[in-house]
Amino acid sequence: MTSRWINLLRKPLTAIIISVLTGFIIGAVVLTASGYDALEAYRIMFSGIAGSPKYMAQVVVNAVPIILTGLSVAFAFRTGLFNIGAEGQFVMGALTGTMIGYYLPLPPIIHPIVIFALAFLVGGLYGALAGYLKNKFGIHEVISTIMLNWIAFYFNNYIVNLPGVKVESTLHANPILDSAKINFFSTAWRRSDAGREFIREHEILGEIVKTDLGAGIFVAIIFAFLLWFVLRHTTTGFELRAVGLNRFAAEFSGVPVKKSIFLSMFIAGGVAAVGGAILVLSTTNTVSVLSAQEGYGWDGISVSLIANGNPLAVLFSGLLFAALRYGGMLIQSKTGAPTEIINIMIGSIVLAVAVAPALPRLADYLSQRRAR
Repeated sequence: MTSRWINLLRKPLTAIIISVLTGFIIGAVVLTASGYDALEAYRIMFSGIAGSPKYMAQVVVNAVPIILTGLSVAFAFRTGLFNIGAEGQFVMGALTGTMIGYYLPLPPIIHPIVIFALAFLVGGLYGALAGYLKNKFGIHEVISTIMLNWIAFYFNNYIVNLPGVKVESTLHANPILDSAKINFFSTAWRRSDAGREFIREHEILGEIVKTDLGAGIFVAIIFAFLLWFVLRHTTTGFELRAVGLNRFAAEFSGVPVKKSIFLSMFIAGGVAAVGGAILVLSTTNTVSVLSAQEGYGWDGISVSLIANGNPLAVLFSGLLFAALRYGGMLIQSKTGAPTEIINIMIGSIVLAVAVAPALPRLADYLSQRRAR
């Protein structure tokens, strides 16, 4: 093996590519072993993802919430914390979006900005609670955030069931006002004569208009670049990363460790909550009584692991995750293969990412052997 190929093993991008390929290979093996045509299943999946502007736009819509929860987990991970509570923080953000979106009338554009700010504050304080418990009582953030997930879950159900909040004879709260929505094209316009005529006259753009595509993707991109910039190019980010690498060495160097933990969990919680607000402002337009945790926070953990904790890479891993999930539904409907195949693929990718640190060691071994 040449030195060029050996050096490629040291690249983080190589690890990600190998991990993704591993997931697809294992998925193909499982499909074949189950009696399905793996090549046909993948053809259906990819055509369902990239076969129409509508499909591609819907993948972006589905990716935005898990990109935000992925950023939340990734940021905490970079600072030495494991934020299992993105699910609960996401729920608190969605609940905040519904309440402010309905009970606080504001002008368009200003309304969603206020909602995002308040959702970030609410989610940040909710995440910071885990940081406080860790600083004050030494409670590990994994334990506290798991418990906080359930508190948020039942708190959401309690609020939705309150008189004046829940719509009579339903299981959901009042939908947000039109001024709070961030869709590029409103549902009312799409259903109007002008909207239907626009869809008929514009083949490509008309397909995109049919989806809930909105400003949420720009919010996700902004947060990804902000978190990357804070971690890589600010003094605060340096201190947070120092605590993540070795909190004892950081403390010995004068870094305020407890403050960093509190701040990290505040930012992580706020970012996840913004993801919940975006879901309400662009797709669901309200929150409902939850029968189970919806899984956006748990998906964010997988997205963060695939991206190796890099905020910019989370953008792409979130899109990959959403594309696999969206294409997986088509595999089930057209071939009969269970959607659990996609979960197996995602799990395999995450597992491959977990063992990816072995690649640089393999490169070192191959370099030494080549030198000998």
